[in-house]
Amino acid sequence: MASYCKSRDKVYHKIYRSRPVPRDLTDIEDIDRAAEVTPSQADLSPESLKRIQDAYENLYRSGVYPMLSLCLRRGGKIVLNRSLGYSRDNTVASLQTPVCLFSASKAVTATLMHLLAQQRKINLLHPVSHYLPAFAAKGKGSITVLQLLTHRSGIARIPAGTDLDLLYDHEASLALICDAASTDTHARVQGYHALTSGFVFNELIRITTGLDAQQYLHRYISKPMGMRYFRYGLNKQDQSHVAVNTVTGLNSALIDRALGSVLGATPDTAIAMTNDPRFYEAIIPSANLFATAEEISRFYQMLLNQGQWQGRRILDPLTVHQATRSLGGFQLDRSLMLPMRYSAGFMLGGAPIGIYGLDTQYAFGHLGYANIMCWADPQRDIAVGLLNTGKPVLGPHLKPLLLMMNAISKGCPAVFDMTADTPFYMQERVLHQDA
Repeated sequence: MASYCKSRDKVYHKIYRSRPVPRDLTDIEDIDRAAEVTPSQADLSPESLKRIQDAYENLYRSGVYPMLSLCLRRGGKIVLNRSLGYSRDNTVASLQTPVCLFSASKAVTATLMHLLAQQRKINLLHPVSHYLPAFAAKGKGSITVLQLLTHRSGIARIPAGTDLDLLYDHEASLALICDAASTDTHARVQGYHALTSGFVFNELIRITTGLDAQQYLHRYISKPMGMRYFRYGLNKQDQSHVAVNTVTGLNSALIDRALGSVLGATPDTAIAMTNDPRFYEAIIPSANLFATAEEISRFYQMLLNQGQWQGRRILDPLTVHQATRSLGGFQLDRSLMLPMRYSAGFMLGGAPIGIYGLDTQYAFGHLGYANIMCWADPQRDIAVGLLNTGKPVLGPHLKPLLLMMNAISKGCPAVFDMTADTPFYMQERVLHQDA
């Protein structure tokens, strides 16, 4: 019987490209015990917190995540800040292990564009070509910065046959995108931009400030917020500590075709690229922000604080409002082939269910490939970062992931009235000042 079970487990792990998980997780976990508060301090019941914690551990036990980290803030206080698993081979990850956020990087990059607008460097309603004349080629002259932020510029995909090594070269990638024809010059069709928009945003920052996206991010967000990482790419010193990404889940030609059209490469190729030293050294604002779960949760907490962090004004409250407010209802996204609702740079939640759990119509954030979840829910007063290094699409993680998202949304009851007569960005709120 034991031999049969071992054989069955071997087949299971081969099918799902997963790894065995020990019964006792103590030796592969890192917990920020100094920062985590008691449930009552965060207006949570012990039972709710236990369900969230159990759901997080059950998600890791699916076996498709070599590393899984979670930081949950409630009322500005850290309720959970934990990591499980390995950063690479048999090296146990820590809370300070940097993880690539993939497309969750886009929300941070979008925030930089709103900061540019706040500083009166750009106008989001102006055509991109007003700042970058080369972008006007082949019918793109009227496409605005706002339409690029809302995935409506018609340049959703990298042209077929493009050498992906080009993505490490900003100038070459930008030239390719500027020369591409828009598939919808009237910006009527919503189609998720997996990579293209980030190169344009990087160039807009350079043109208007003289800084690249990394320098601008460091000056106005990462440094004043005390981030250790939270940067596009990694310096050579940190590259040896980064968590290595791994393709897991079912291996399917259908998945390869579906995602290949969005990513510009099969998942195996795309993930291999993210472990390439050239990827670490490049600035790819749509895809290569590196951070810890606590750092991305800290970023979303700043947005919940209406742009303030520990006495520092990072963004104006009205800028946060403009960045996170809904710009329409759910529409079919022609790239993802899913109904999506966007703000000017963020993926929004929904009711009765959305990508951030049950009744999350006020939540804003962004997903990253695959199952990276970063969001804030102002109604519940939570800021969450869920990062991983396993990259499954289909597999045994799907049910526990759904259960964990719902455990958070159900366990953190609403604390703010989002329909009050006073606009949310003008409400007097306690600005949370945790470390």
